[in-house]
Amino acid sequence: MDLASHRFMSYFEPEQAAHLCKIAILENFAQETLVFEEGDPADFLYLVLEGEVKFSKRIDNNKHQTVALAKPDDFFGELGVLDGQPRSARALAIAGSTLAKISRTELIDTLHFSKGTSVLQIFSFIVQNLRDTTDQYVNQFVHKQKMVLVGEMVSTIIHDFKSPFTGIKLSSEMLKEIHPDEETQEWCDLIQLQVQRMLGMAEEVLEFSRGNSVLHKKSINLIQTLHQFEKLNRVYFEAAKVELVVRVTEVIVLADENKILRVLQNLVGNAVEAFGGRGGRVEITVTESEDWAEISIYDNGPGIPRAIKEKLFEPFVTYGKRTGTGLGTAIAKSMVDAHKGEITYESEDDKGTTFYIRLPKNIS
Repeated sequence: MDLASHRFMSYFEPEQAAHLCKIAILENFAQETLVFEEGDPADFLYLVLEGEVKFSKRIDNNKHQTVALAKPDDFFGELGVLDGQPRSARALAIAGSTLAKISRTELIDTLHFSKGTSVLQIFSFIVQNLRDTTDQYVNQFVHKQKMVLVGEMVSTIIHDFKSPFTGIKLSSEMLKEIHPDEETQEWCDLIQLQVQRMLGMAEEVLEFSRGNSVLHKKSINLIQTLHQFEKLNRVYFEAAKVELVVRVTEVIVLADENKILRVLQNLVGNAVEAFGGRGGRVEITVTESEDWAEISIYDNGPGIPRAIKEKLFEPFVTYGKRTGTGLGTAIAKSMVDAHKGEITYESEDDKGTTFYIRLPKNIS
């Protein structure tokens, strides 16, 4: 944007705005370039013309916690310029950014001769900016504490479950030896698969709480993956009166099969819950393009509530569930992201929802 049209200039009389534009220094910053460090002298006010700037505070182990973001038509650094104190946060250009900077001395001199309305408008912006930054910081802090609590809880669950799960697995193996008939063998295999699946689910929640998703990639045929998904959920779907339709061609993708199964489970599980016991239809279609494996998951349920549409992939977002954690779609997205894939959705009230997943076929 043009410097003269920046909202900061609108706070001043035309003559003063023209003077500030004249003495402002334009500077371009490449992506991930430091603008100033926490504790640096506050010698300039910055106006964002292009790109974005991220602000962060130093926390434990010399890491940084993001506290705010400035976009075009925003300005920053005003607190240090006005009170003369060092910078209270780090500023980092996260996209190719163009900034206009005005020296502290020039700005203070201009403010001395400005109308009271100009000062009030700047003060109003500062107050609102402080409110927004405080809200964002508090939300991030609460989110962090929730994730720590989830991690501790899941670690305890995994530890406590290993003993009974081992007992279940050994019992099913004994049953297989005693009863060699095909039906018993199949049910015992299913029991063991479900035990492994439950432990895997807990491990994946633990990974999510720690902010990392560990992938064990191999070439998988999505036909076999979908057959495994059907097998694991056959009884569940029958009890919920859900018709599952799978349309899949032979698509080979380099991926972590357990993670893909978990993504399917989370998204389809949400659809089944949305049916509310009335039954419904879920259709999973797999196709491919030159570089991508493409999975669509459609359900004819009531659609995603408007109250959570914009935040659907954020943690702890849930609606109308008595026992929901709000982690299902967030974990699904984190796993797709870990595969360098994409996940989007379309939803319409009373007509259903379709999730679209794209996975690169050959990214190692």
